[in-house]
Amino acid sequence: MDTLMEGMVVGKMFGVLVVREKGGTLGYLAAFSGKLAGENHHEGFVPPIFDGLVAGGFLNAGMEELSMMNEKIRSMKLSGDNSVADELQQLKLTRKNHSNALQYQIFDQYHFLNRYGQSKSLIEAFKDTAAGKPPAGAGECAAPKLLQYAFQQEMEPLALAEFWWGLSPKSDHWKHGRFYPPCLEKCAPILEHMLS
Repeated sequence: MDTLMEGMVVGKMFGVLVVREKGGTLGYLAAFSGKLAGENHHEGFVPPIFDGLVAGGFLNAGMEELSMMNEKIRSMKLSGDNSVADELQQLKLTRKNHSNALQYQIFDQYHFLNRYGQSKSLIEAFKDTAAGKPPAGAGECAAPKLLQYAFQQEMEPLALAEFWWGLSPKSDHWKHGRFYPPCLEKCAPILEHMLS
C-alpha cells in the first residue's frame, strides 16, 4: 500500500480475473492499480503493461531532467533578480514542453490486445474522447492489466471483479472491501477495444 502521510496507509484498487487456460483448466489472475509499495512487480500479481520504474529507462532520465529544471526555476525565483525574467519564462516553457513530450512518450508505450490478438495504442484508444488524449495514469488500472496478461497467455477471461482495500486517499467514495466497476475516465476507451 502507498503511504499518504507518515503512519497513514492509503488503500489500493485490486482486481481478480477468472480465466480458462488453453487446456480448459480454470484459474485466476490478480492485479493492483498503479504501483504497490512503490513497486510494479510483486509475486502473485500480473506485471504492468509498461514498467516505467526500469533503471536506466527514458522515464527516469526524463524525470531527472524535469527535477533539474524545477530546481533552476526555484533558484531563479529566489534570487529576486528581475533581469532573468525572460530567461525564467523561457525555462518554464521548456519545462512544459519537456513534460508534455515525456507524457506522450509514456502513453506511446501502452498497447492493448483484445481476444483476437489485435493491438490498439493508448493514444489511439482515447483519440475520439472529449479530451482527445488519455488522462495521466491511463493503462495502470487493474482491469486492463488483467486482460492484457490473459490475452498474452491465450487465456479466456470469464469473470472480472475489482475492489478497494484499505483507507480512502481523498474522499469517501472508495470504501474498504467494496466492489467497483472499472472507471469510465481511464478504462472505458481501453476496455471498449479489449472486450470487443
